[in-house]
Amino acid sequence: MAAQPMPALLSQLTSALKRLGLLALALVLSFGLAACEAGKARTPSLSADDIAAIERQAEGFLAARDRLPELATLVNEKDWTFTRNVIHGPMQEVGRQMLYINQRLLPAERPEATKRADALKAALAELDEAARLQDANKLSKAYIKVASGFGLYAQVLPAQVQADLKQD
Repeated sequence: MAAQPMPALLSQLTSALKRLGLLALALVLSFGLAACEAGKARTPSLSADDIAAIERQAEGFLAARDRLPELATLVNEKDWTFTRNVIHGPMQEVGRQMLYINQRLLPAERPEATKRADALKAALAELDEAARLQDANKLSKAYIKVASGFGLYAQVLPAQVQADLKQD
């Protein structure tokens, strides 16, 4: 009599293990499919808040860039004092504006943007020092670096920001 319940018990145990195995397989497949769906390459994009913040800072940056012709005239005339006044006046906030823009860019774009921002800030410092020393040769070379730096940094602004600012 004791021998009969054992096969019935084994049969129930085998059936329960099969159901448990099927349940585990279903769970693994469900999570696997969900992971595949989540792993699809999505193009990273900026949020509306990031775009708005970049636009606010880019307006100031571009306003300073628009002063380059005036600065070129001052450099050509070797007007040491007013050259420094433009650097310390209208262009003073450029470093801060680039910093705020860089913080809102996509992580992959930040290193290049930081490199370009640092180069522009260094060029502005060189221009200021050349004007302070009243060195016409260094002043002209530094101005070229500043103008180039503004152009290069403007390229890191997101296309949507550039388009929105052109419309204004």
